Amino acid sequence: MKLKVCGMKHNIAEVAELKPDYLGFIFHEPSSRHFDEAIPSLPGNIQKVGVFVDESIEYVVGQIENYSLNAVQLHGHETPEYCRLVKTTGITVIKVFSIKNEFDFSILTNYEEVCDYFLFDTNGKLPGGNGYTFDWKILQNYPSTKPFFLSGGIGLEELEQLKKFKETTAATYCYAIDVNSRFEIEPGLKNIEDLKKIKTSLSFRT
Repeated sequence: MKLKVCGMKHNIAEVAELKPDYLGFIFHEPSSRHFDEAIPSLPGNIQKVGVFVDESIEYVVGQIENYSLNAVQLHGHETPEYCRLVKTTGITVIKVFSIKNEFDFSILTNYEEVCDYFLFDTNGKLPGGNGYTFDWKILQNYPSTKPFFLSGGIGLEELEQLKKFKETTAATYCYAIDVNSRFEIEPGLKNIEDLKKIKTSLSFRT
């Protein structure tokens, strides 16, 4: 299982030293983690993910080029056609779906051909970074074989729950864990010691 640290803004180089598989940069101005600076040089095995919320295709493509992004994470109401257009750039496409108490998995059908990964997050007031989890048991009904990222309020308090989840059928296609707000000192400033703990405890492969 791989690790993605999202909402990067301040101590990027320090987090990169931990060798997560993905670093997420949020290109959404209302976010307290909105990124508009330069990304420092990163090890080649760290994938740079740009997070977008209902932006124009032109803006997304521009940021892909400006920051040499490896993947885009679409966190809004992007349609399958929108995802297809982004995918024509040759970049990895991660489409986010928000879950609260239930989820209609049939929604995924039209996205199967135009996305590389799905990401399941908590349905809350914000597009992301709400700080609490959804009921992972819902994923027992996951009908696809497409690998997915598990996100939504994951912190150190969920370590035991994560270990148990990894042993369930619901985790069969869980490709990566995505962490953000629960591993911060303040928005965009990551808690290095806490990140070390989750990386060690879950034995993420690199």
